[in-house]
Amino acid sequence: MNKNFQTENPQVELSVCKKTIASLALGRLVLFFSIGAVLIIGLSEIRLLLLAFFPLAAMFIYLIKLFNDQKDRQSFLKAVVKMKIDQELRKKRELSTFDAGEEFKDKNHAFCNDLDLFGEHSLFQLLNHTVADGGKLLLSKWLKAGVDPQRAKERFAAIKELSTHQNFVRNFEAIGKAFVKEEKNKRPFYKWLKTPNAWKKLYWLPLIAGPLVGLVLLLAWLFMDLSVAYFSGWILIGLGFLAMIFKPLMEAYKIMPDEGDLKTLRSWSGELERLEFKDPYLKRLQAPILDKQYRASEALKSLEQQSFTVQNRTNLMYLIFNLFFWSDFLVLWRLETWKKDYASHMQEWEAVFEEWQVLVSLAAFTNEENITCEVDWSEKLEIDVKSLGHPLLRQDVCVSNDFAMVEQEKTVLLTGSNMSGKTTFMRTLGINMVLVNLGLSPFSDYYRSGPFQLFTSMRNTDSLGESVSSFYAELARIKGLLEQAEKQSPVFFLLDEILKGTNTTDRVMGSEALIKQLMESKSKGIISTHDIELSKLEESYGGLVNYSFQSDIKDNEILFDYRIKKGPCPSFNAHKLMELMGIRFD
Repeated sequence: MNKNFQTENPQVELSVCKKTIASLALGRLVLFFSIGAVLIIGLSEIRLLLLAFFPLAAMFIYLIKLFNDQKDRQSFLKAVVKMKIDQELRKKRELSTFDAGEEFKDKNHAFCNDLDLFGEHSLFQLLNHTVADGGKLLLSKWLKAGVDPQRAKERFAAIKELSTHQNFVRNFEAIGKAFVKEEKNKRPFYKWLKTPNAWKKLYWLPLIAGPLVGLVLLLAWLFMDLSVAYFSGWILIGLGFLAMIFKPLMEAYKIMPDEGDLKTLRSWSGELERLEFKDPYLKRLQAPILDKQYRASEALKSLEQQSFTVQNRTNLMYLIFNLFFWSDFLVLWRLETWKKDYASHMQEWEAVFEEWQVLVSLAAFTNEENITCEVDWSEKLEIDVKSLGHPLLRQDVCVSNDFAMVEQEKTVLLTGSNMSGKTTFMRTLGINMVLVNLGLSPFSDYYRSGPFQLFTSMRNTDSLGESVSSFYAELARIKGLLEQAEKQSPVFFLLDEILKGTNTTDRVMGSEALIKQLMESKSKGIISTHDIELSKLEESYGGLVNYSFQSDIKDNEILFDYRIKKGPCPSFNAHKLMELMGIRFD
């Protein structure tokens, strides 16, 4: 089936595929009625005609296989077409139809809620190309993980190489979207894999005798006019033997993974086995799939076939064969043999594929956004970026900025008019730090950063259920920052409109005290405020620098350039905004 995962023009090929499916469905129907006619005539008039049943049945099964292969290809092509549509939506930053990952929000996390990592119009919606719950969960963990330069470097190299295998990246996602539907809990299956072998030496007798005696009886009836009574006796004996293995087969029936899951894992394995990677991280992840003693695709194909047989034992055709040839014994033997050979690998394969899902997501994102900026990890506590933009804004309208903090600078005091871009810039810096920690290129032309842990306090809201005011919520966030700072771990903080929930006098005094306390640690970062008097602290504290976003007023219109500038903001626009909204100042 892996040969079908190639396409040059999916829309045209999808149309051809639909016609092929219709032709195969018609051929299968004609053959079904032909088999029925052979059985009726053979049983009633010409017994030797029944010999034609077997080749006709084989042809019928072959047509079913061709039909299923074409249905799989149709699903794959539909997924590819849908992915192209999704790519255009992401490019336009129209993200409302994508999974928002709301369940991964965490108000106690150091930064995830403030930087739009999850929720409506979030980074998760832009990044997520995973297709199963395990992959989605792992992506959320990577997004929320603390900064680790070594791990980020390893991932960066792997994603860079993986993004060059564009067909693999596309096929991997499309296969998952085509076949993974509603996931079935695999815990019972993994528990079954650890159970003792249900096969007993006694079962070899019916395994061999069933098909041999059944075939002899069938031929004797066809050519020697053997009495039907012998068949009745044989079936009764068979029921006794089959009852011995009814329980283990029913247990297997209940816990077998979903057909779509197995098909996905098998197809992913086949795609991976054809690739050769240079990156050591990718080679390490490929190793469990491409072992010297086995190939995961072959093992998973075998499990897929056996799962199909187990779950279709109630099929009328199977029931007839089972009563005559005791085929349940062959099914159980194959299942137990598979469990013996591969049980220890199955859970590892699924875990590995969760990681592949995340890496494919990041490689797909790299290709879609065409981001190529190298990351320079510095051992110094500094940050320097050129032309830094926000990934969640449309790139054709996004205003980028240059920004730097040398090692001696500890705090940037960011002032500016309302709506001038202070908060957006802080989020731009924070969310790019998250991208870099994932192993991705940032949305910039140049990026150099020290090994900072990220901490934000930007969206502190009140909670009636917890009887918490927004001011208390902000103080709780600041307490968390101070606890990290006291450990002398290098933290990069982003504090938006500091202490805004209290009066001006207390806010200015509290802000100065906090700035002084943070100066004494290894932490550095940005504090935005409307209190312009705080900008005078630059004269008292050598590690504090002023930056601002500014606006101009022209013809009763407030104009913004969204560019960060050195120095405090010379004027604010709140007065003019209130006038424009109808408030009269006499």
